[in-house]
Amino acid sequence: MSSHRRPLPLLALPVLSAVLALGGCAPGASKVTPPPAPPADVAGLCAALHKELPGKVSGLDRTTTDPESDLTAAWGGSAIVLRCGIPKPAKMADPKADGVEVNGVGWLVERPADGGLKFTTGSRLAYTEVWIDKEHATDAGMLVDLSAAVAKTVPVGISSY
Repeated sequence: MSSHRRPLPLLALPVLSAVLALGGCAPGASKVTPPPAPPADVAGLCAALHKELPGKVSGLDRTTTDPESDLTAAWGGSAIVLRCGIPKPAKMADPKADGVEVNGVGWLVERPADGGLKFTTGSRLAYTEVWIDKEHATDAGMLVDLSAAVAKTVPVGISSY
């Protein structure tokens, strides 16, 4: 048996370089900062929610997040971003705050300066926020599938976190 190896064809080198360069990357992953580590009971509810989240929201496919976490999810790149286990938002105490109920789940509605929308669950044992970019911020319709997952996995109550 010969130990002689045939050299790689020159055309193979650019392909090999591209494969090696992409090897450590997660194509299409959305950069999402997880919330600070919530208490164990809240993290458990978020993990259950993460498993129930839909593959599509408003026609947008679910995207992996970077870093991967049971506390985050995204659809359409970063068009819709969810973070579970956030601390109670100060805005929850504002009696003039806007709200909407979708499939039995109450959501605080905020309109950030960037023109998007931010929704945060209320009266649940884990607070969950959903950011929607300006392009997709047309209405609360995208909360239908998300609300079903929240209702199934995060019990009604007031989170102490």
